[in-house]
Amino acid sequence: QVQLVESGGKLVQAGGSLRLSCAASGLTISNSNMGWFRQAPGNEREFVAAIKWSGGSTYYSDSVKGRFTISRDNAKNTVYLQMNSLQSEDTAVYYCAADRGLHLAVVRTTSYDTWGQGTQVTVSS
Repeated sequence: QVQLVESGGKLVQAGGSLRLSCAASGLTISNSNMGWFRQAPGNEREFVAAIKWSGGSTYYSDSVKGRFTISRDNAKNTVYLQMNSLQSEDTAVYYCAADRGLHLAVVRTTSYDTWGQGTQVTVSS
């Protein structure tokens, strides 16, 4: 069974940091593009960050560039999202996703075939 399980979301004050984890089972993250997306109430799901299967190239949305870092531990089959300098605008449910088809457009939700259940991040100002 293919599964992604996120963890690490919680309530944090503005300016603080969090690290989200995404543990994969039934798939190998090193053979997949992996992404993080988020969705705030009333908004569409939006791209946050991605890491390519080959070479580990990383991509970020403009709103998180310089503050968030995506990484992976192939031995643990886990992807991380380190979030620093959190702002109230970062409040959302964060989703991990896997693109086993290795699409070029890593920013599109439609490129991903497997999604986690999401983890809530709330930033208080």
